[in-house]
Amino acid sequence: MTPRTIILLSAALAHLIVMVSAPISAAAQDTAPAMNLADVIRTVLEVNLQAKNAREAVSAAEYRLGAQKTRFYPTFSANYQYKHHYEEILSPVFGITIPEDEHRFTASVKQPLFTGFALTNAYELAGLDLDVAKINDQIVRQRLVFEAKNAYFSVLKAEKVVGVGEEAVTLLAAFEKDALNFYEAGMTAQNDYLKAQVELANTRQQLITAQNALAVARADFNTLLRRPVQHPVAIVDETEYIGQTLTVEECMAEAEKQRLELQVGQKRVDAAQREVDLAKKDYYPTVDLQGNYYKIGTDITVNGGPGVSDPESWDIRAVASWNFWEWGRTQKGVEEKRRLAEQAKNDYQRTLDTIRFEVKQAYLKVVESELNIRTVETAINQAKENFRISEERYKQRVATSTDVLDARTLLSRTQFNYYSAIYDLEIAKAALALSMGRESLQ
Repeated sequence: MTPRTIILLSAALAHLIVMVSAPISAAAQDTAPAMNLADVIRTVLEVNLQAKNAREAVSAAEYRLGAQKTRFYPTFSANYQYKHHYEEILSPVFGITIPEDEHRFTASVKQPLFTGFALTNAYELAGLDLDVAKINDQIVRQRLVFEAKNAYFSVLKAEKVVGVGEEAVTLLAAFEKDALNFYEAGMTAQNDYLKAQVELANTRQQLITAQNALAVARADFNTLLRRPVQHPVAIVDETEYIGQTLTVEECMAEAEKQRLELQVGQKRVDAAQREVDLAKKDYYPTVDLQGNYYKIGTDITVNGGPGVSDPESWDIRAVASWNFWEWGRTQKGVEEKRRLAEQAKNDYQRTLDTIRFEVKQAYLKVVESELNIRTVETAINQAKENFRISEERYKQRVATSTDVLDARTLLSRTQFNYYSAIYDLEIAKAALALSMGRESLQ
């Protein structure tokens, strides 16, 4: 079997492996509707279960606040009792004084007048819980916007890497063919041809790895959109390089004003103080206004009977109660809540420190990506020209296959670095926007 035959068979086998390893065919991709970034973000916000849970949490907090509000209103209740005495109690003068069977119906209304500010504080706490739920809903939205951008640009980056790999395979396959022709013509040593063959095999292996990485990126993209992992993915590349204009100090200042986590932290500090006030309720007495309506009888109709002197009555009472000595229980409970309030303040400061670090980290990543783009932009054309010249020199027998292969490797690495910098910049900008509390849908 001639070397040319071996090469052709090897190329066919490698091509088959690449085709089989590609998780989704190009034809399948063409059938999917193309989505731009705004489409991706909108879809994620609509279908994501975290977003739905956040909305449900807001609804639950609204109901909790409504339930707490009803505690200010009067409470109505009814009670029915049946009592059987061992015998009737008789009096020589009055006859039956206590009947053998006694039925009693009581209707009551109770209105709290003073609860040591417990109702007010509990209502305020429920209001703070609702505020936190609404803010958390916005936080979830912001994070999902970032995740949507990250998934979107990760797919684009992976597609570009596959494109670089496919281009490298095509160029190296052509070079390998030239190397084979030169070798068969006796113009080069077999070593040149073998180097080209090995480099082509390695590049094909790298392409397979890149295609698998693309499949993973698409699966992650589909999972975020709650679609089957094998669902075709087609997205429109709207990437536009826009440099960072803000300073890190400006970014931090905006983050300290806009980050919703700080608002949540402040609400929790306020809630902790309300808990302190709520714990003080037992320092005060409670006062309720209560009205009762009674009906008594010897049968189920409670309409009086023998031994019932007054079958129907009512009363109004004001009831004050006060546990004025509990061995310091209330004081210890108040001190406990005060310690928790201090923890809430410390948590707020820790959140602020974390946010400052996140802004700094995200900002440096943006700067790094911008510098990488500027560095590699001019290098791409230089690398392409270097490869072209090396290939021409090889054909003219004034360069070796090593020169060509090195030039090809340099070109692939430069292209990879360029596309990585482009899409890493977009992801870094999205991370910076998130760290600053922005919710950009583009």
